[in-house]
Amino acid sequence: MRFAFSAPDRTPAERETLMTGFAAHGYDGLQLKRMQYAEFLGSPDQFRRRWGDQPGIASGLITGGGLDEAGIADLLAVIRFGAAAGSERVIFCHGQSRRTVSDDDLVHVSRTLAGIGHQARELGIQLSLHHHDDQPVMHRSDFDRFFARIDDGSVALTVDTAHLVKSGIADIAEVIRAFGPRIDTVHIKDIRDSQFVPLGEGTIDFTPVFAAISEAAPGAWVCADEESGADIDAAMASCRQLMASGLNIRTTGGQPDGRDPVPASQPRSR
Repeated sequence: MRFAFSAPDRTPAERETLMTGFAAHGYDGLQLKRMQYAEFLGSPDQFRRRWGDQPGIASGLITGGGLDEAGIADLLAVIRFGAAAGSERVIFCHGQSRRTVSDDDLVHVSRTLAGIGHQARELGIQLSLHHHDDQPVMHRSDFDRFFARIDDGSVALTVDTAHLVKSGIADIAEVIRAFGPRIDTVHIKDIRDSQFVPLGEGTIDFTPVFAAISEAAPGAWVCADEESGADIDAAMASCRQLMASGLNIRTTGGQPDGRDPVPASQPRSR
């Protein structure tokens, strides 16, 4: 089990903090928002010159869009960039409203992404679908319908705790247990009154979530997905402490060790 961090940045200073500070906070990698790598899509060597070859700096690339001809071409460009930049996976949010997608459409979506997933694997990249509120894989039955047609690992699943709740799915642990072998990433994110909030300050009870991850998806990346607008440096510290405490492990490089987590105030857990 490895820890990652992901957050949008608002200033060059915040980006510097994110890109250079994650390892010191005990994270094994970053899952970059598109804004953090888009300018380098056609020049991965410049990305590496700018940010160096630190392990995990681009372990995951988050992107989104449609699956029309232009959208597929863009997704493949991100996958090629990831292969050159040393990424492990590309996490895709399908930018189409669930209201416009029929059950038959969802079958087509799964076949299309499976085909792209095969191309990604040839480049050493795992394609992972990030379900999302008001996107094609949103309702609990959508997960079953989508993955019923993917049995070869060509597309993995990124579970997002807050987006499950926002989509009306309260039993997060059930989803993790049902799809454990397919899950390569869990985005740990809190929510209150339909708004993303700092981890530990929302309404999600993470105790059963962490138990389900440990039991059903122990090989997944566990990623603090901070989208509340909190200070990045403080969030890296507090999120890692909460996740390590909840999972009853201390990690470095994915393996248990004996060091103390980076000091931080303990977010409340329920």
